[in-house]
Amino acid sequence: MALKHVMINDIISEHSERMQNLKKYYPFFVLSETTFSQYKEGKYSFLDMGYITMASLRFFINENNFHEKDITYDEYESFLLELLKRDFGIDEEPEEEKQLVLYIFDKLKNDGRAFEFKFYDPEAKNSKIARVKLIDSKVGDGTVYYYITAEGIEFYLDTKEIKDESKINVSQLLLEKMISSSNFKGGIDVVKRINSQVIQLSLEKERVLKLLGIDVFEGNKAYEQYMATTAKWFNDEQKLFAKNKALVDKAVERAAYENVEGGKSKALEDIGKLETELKKTIYNHSRLISETMELTKLADSIISRAKLTRLRPVFDFRQMLLEMMNKDMPGGMEHVILPFLTPKLGKSFSIRSIDNMLSLKNDDKDKGEKIEKNVLDASFEYEDEILDRKISRNFYMIFMELLDQIKKWNELGLKEFNGILEIKFGNEIYSNRDYYSFLVHLAGKNSYNINKMLEKQDTLLEEMVAEHMTDEDITRFGDMAFTIRMNSENVIELKTDEDMSYVTDMIFERGNG
Repeated sequence: MALKHVMINDIISEHSERMQNLKKYYPFFVLSETTFSQYKEGKYSFLDMGYITMASLRFFINENNFHEKDITYDEYESFLLELLKRDFGIDEEPEEEKQLVLYIFDKLKNDGRAFEFKFYDPEAKNSKIARVKLIDSKVGDGTVYYYITAEGIEFYLDTKEIKDESKINVSQLLLEKMISSSNFKGGIDVVKRINSQVIQLSLEKERVLKLLGIDVFEGNKAYEQYMATTAKWFNDEQKLFAKNKALVDKAVERAAYENVEGGKSKALEDIGKLETELKKTIYNHSRLISETMELTKLADSIISRAKLTRLRPVFDFRQMLLEMMNKDMPGGMEHVILPFLTPKLGKSFSIRSIDNMLSLKNDDKDKGEKIEKNVLDASFEYEDEILDRKISRNFYMIFMELLDQIKKWNELGLKEFNGILEIKFGNEIYSNRDYYSFLVHLAGKNSYNINKMLEKQDTLLEEMVAEHMTDEDITRFGDMAFTIRMNSENVIELKTDEDMSYVTDMIFERGNG
């Protein structure tokens, strides 16, 4: 019974808001049903008003927002005439074509009136009218300019994102219009959409980094595509963020000034929520930019190292001999043999040295043997102590590198971590026994908390790391914690100088310290 009551309450209380959200679609369906059957006795009944409407909205978005330009009727007339001739094959007298464009434009802007969407509000128990315009006008310098409204942009975005433009940019243009029209509640939804798009870009960046660690060729393609389609919009996006933040600040000042008698208005509350969401999105976007710059450095290092490893380290005499035989060019042997025929300088004993030997005075005086008292060297270390200190230092360096990467990425796989170690320490790390010993000790626990580790060490690895940690390390990583999840289904192959090694994959995930 209680569930039924909740359902009925949701239906009644949410109906008005749902209808307000639907109103932006209403003009399109009214226009798409508009036929040309009554215009010129149906001569142009083959024209599709739905297509003309969508094309017109795209034209206004492009000119008003991307080029920041107001549109006159003459400019729209030129655009629509070109569309009608290109897509529908219209070829009439110039005067008749202009009358057709005027008829279509009047339909599109509904003769200057708003489209009225009627619905029943069960909560207020009366009928309401929602009004919406796709195209509006303003007068400046004696000229009428036309522009697309916020509802027009939002409707167009809901059908399909604009191609070859930053989705964040377009959403911010919609946000600007909503702030200007004091639609702060709708602006909150737009900012949440922008934040979602920023998070998607961050996930795409992570995918590119993982692909670079697995396959440098495919990773390079994904990296170039990411930079070409995403990173090139960063400057424009940052400018729009700053512009919208300034608009929100002005709205806060205006709402606070208008809020008389100290009562908290609904508009001020919505502006506060909008400002919080916008700050969160700006922070995420700034972090994405810095991480993308770091991705550029990592990609360059990985690609450069991959190029170097593919260079032949030795000269293949057998292959060279086969090529000279196939090409019948014995003269090429000159370049192979000459380096071995360089003159060798011989050494001889100088005659003058004999005179020096004969005239050499010999010291026949007996010298006493100096007996020194052996003193125990306190700094002396045995070989096993030196080895333990070296292992301890290696464990500390790898563990600090792991903490640094987990702090940057929050979640990291062993394969990606290996790629970073390879960049910093070279491929030789896979031939170092300390690396495999470190992984065995690390897998002895499924979670690590640095604060607790500094207070009490449970394992040999923790003792070694805690011994070498400096005050700077404690400041950076003291509040960190992470968990280890074994991925036994994935086995990583590591090529060493002698043979192949196989290591079970691990997933490192940051937690709360």
